[in-house]
Amino acid sequence: MKKLLLGLVAILLVVGALFGTQQYLAAQTGSDTSSDKVLNLYNWGDYLDPDLMTKFTKETGYKISYETFDSNEAMYTKIKQGGTSYDLTVPSDYMIQKMKRENLLLPLDHSKLTGLKNYDPRFMNLSFDRHNKYSLPYFWGTLGIIYNDKYVNGKDIQHWDDLWSPKFKNQIMLVDSARDALAVALITQHKSVNDKSTADLAAAQAKLEAMMPNVKAVIADEIKMYMAQNEAGIAVTYSGEAAEAIDNNPHLHYVVPSEGSNLWFDNIVMPKTAKHKAAAYAFLNFMSEPKNAAQNAEYIGYATPNAKAKALLPKAVRNDHQFYPDDQTISRLQVYDDLGQAWTEKYNDAFLEFKMSHH
Repeated sequence: MKKLLLGLVAILLVVGALFGTQQYLAAQTGSDTSSDKVLNLYNWGDYLDPDLMTKFTKETGYKISYETFDSNEAMYTKIKQGGTSYDLTVPSDYMIQKMKRENLLLPLDHSKLTGLKNYDPRFMNLSFDRHNKYSLPYFWGTLGIIYNDKYVNGKDIQHWDDLWSPKFKNQIMLVDSARDALAVALITQHKSVNDKSTADLAAAQAKLEAMMPNVKAVIADEIKMYMAQNEAGIAVTYSGEAAEAIDNNPHLHYVVPSEGSNLWFDNIVMPKTAKHKAAAYAFLNFMSEPKNAAQNAEYIGYATPNAKAKALLPKAVRNDHQFYPDDQTISRLQVYDDLGQAWTEKYNDAFLEFKMSHH
């Protein structure tokens, strides 16, 4: 009988996975998901150490119902539709601005937050959320260049302009993202990554198109796998993806060009529809504890904004300038602003035209 029951549980687990949520299971086990002992968390895939979920439940009594998304836009659409009342979600900087503007977020009561002093002040009170009225930083990172020393001499690829060098013909993998690709071109032309000039955008598009002979592919998540498998000499992607690829291939290195790049944040926010506020504050405080934030950073591989947690990381990690750049480099990094609908479409169109010129 036990075997049969286990089989049934396995089937339920599969069904639960198919529905992308553990709420189905919770309903089966008799714990009502609308009860107050649950936290409905909507997060990126593989973006929280499962051991911390267990520890959180053990410490607080709140079970986590965990659902995942793979893009800011998908998350935004689901929250705007309002079908599920999530207690917390984790948008990036520009998306927090947009959600705030559209009145989709609740302000955080700072008197209920116990770990605010643990965060690095450089990552607080930023343009997309002044005084952290709506969000707490979760992870941060950069856009940069991965290169493989089997094919490329590191000296030849320290700056964005190097990507246009004829010696890199058909060697570059470019992340499939309008903002990031155009940011690279805009920075080489000494413009802001939030530029709203038609002439500057056209010039950036033309500059990107001039890189085309060097572009092997424009792809998304597969970059880290291809780079780990020595498929290309160079890739433009995010620091966390780079960290994962480097873990799997000692020939890879990550560079954040000193002339500037994108600095991005994923912060935790409380959607307007949140039903379990006590659970949400408990989670925010739990994740602000240095020990927990450090454990999560080690598991995920992205940079922690929690200064006390960073101090607990192995020396090799916290002194690694690839992933914790020095102050001088950080001072030249730019955060994306929400460009608004019209300009977002212009950036997307410019990037699409660039991609079509690939054929």
